[in-house]
Amino acid sequence: MNKPRVLSLSTLFPTPARPGFGKFVEYSLGAVARRGDIDLTVVNPIGVPPWPLSRREPYRTHDSAPQQGELQGATVHYPRFTLVPRFGGDSNAGRIVRAVMPLVQKLHAERPFDLIDAQFFFPDGPAVAEIAKRLGLPWSIKARGADIHFWGRRPAPLAQMRAAAQGAAGMLAVSGALKGDMAALGMPGERITVHYTGIDHARFTPLPRTQARILVSAVPELGVWVKGPLVVVTGALIERKGQGLVIEALRHLPGVHLAFAGAGPDENALRALAARLDVEERVQFLGQVSHDLLPQLLSAANVLALPSASEGIANAWIEALACGTPLVIPDIGGAREVLRDPSAGRIVERTPQAIAAGIAEVLANQPDEETVAANSQRFSWERNAEELAAYWRRLAGK
Repeated sequence: MNKPRVLSLSTLFPTPARPGFGKFVEYSLGAVARRGDIDLTVVNPIGVPPWPLSRREPYRTHDSAPQQGELQGATVHYPRFTLVPRFGGDSNAGRIVRAVMPLVQKLHAERPFDLIDAQFFFPDGPAVAEIAKRLGLPWSIKARGADIHFWGRRPAPLAQMRAAAQGAAGMLAVSGALKGDMAALGMPGERITVHYTGIDHARFTPLPRTQARILVSAVPELGVWVKGPLVVVTGALIERKGQGLVIEALRHLPGVHLAFAGAGPDENALRALAARLDVEERVQFLGQVSHDLLPQLLSAANVLALPSASEGIANAWIEALACGTPLVIPDIGGAREVLRDPSAGRIVERTPQAIAAGIAEVLANQPDEETVAANSQRFSWERNAEELAAYWRRLAGK
């Protein structure tokens, strides 16, 4: 087989300093690399601000990122581009092009690429469009949710995204709902393919809930309560995720405990809210939970509640289902594409009262772990990679 040579650029990708950042991109591209039918090169541009900001956290940790690494046999490059914190987001694509272009030209001269791919729509998409145009190559862009719902509301990024979309040979969306949102922004819907996320079923697999609860209660860095119904909320503690709505819902759920698995700038405000509502004794902040412990924590939970304002398809939804934990989520993104059976959970309005009612319904009719986990079986990294490789081959004409 004549392997297509693909360069995939992603600002979302793990580094030694941030091992959990963009892990789902690593899983997806790693699964493609393992197949052996795509000659894959990965470029992960790392944003570093000018000195002296570059010496502060979290940017100082980028010093430990290598210039080059390996992913399942594929080479990964880590070039740096100049980042302007807070105010420079709209122009990141241009700075990525300036930083990455010499490397890409060198690699292309040594062994020509057939296709340039972007794993996130902004700033990756416009950057890839410019790089591909300079090399005379087709390009593809993937949309994941926040890239469309956040950057698509800003005039300058939206103009760049539309231009990149118009010239793209193809685009991917993580859900049918997100494909519709992209088309509504003026992107050519006939060139958008739905490409669902994957899951590692060897890692995310159901444990008996009682057994998992005892396990995570005994782990020192977790120490989750042993008794009482447990609601878990995963992800960064940021406004878009709406975690405060779950704290407010707790007032209507006596005896239910809530554990946050994640960190972020909203933690102090969330702690203050729990204290103000007099539920702080039933709210626990676990911080960033390791990938090794996350499956056990999800298995221990009665419900995963994620009242985000927007998503494409959240990887956390699929991870929870694979661990036998039903969801309570709003009607956003691909929620209806995931919750196709009542055993998967409830879709509710994005209010504390509706979230509380949804959680109470699940607790009153708790499905068994294996029944819940069956809802995740159609998602896998192997299927994700098979579909991605076939899509790339089609765009590359191979």
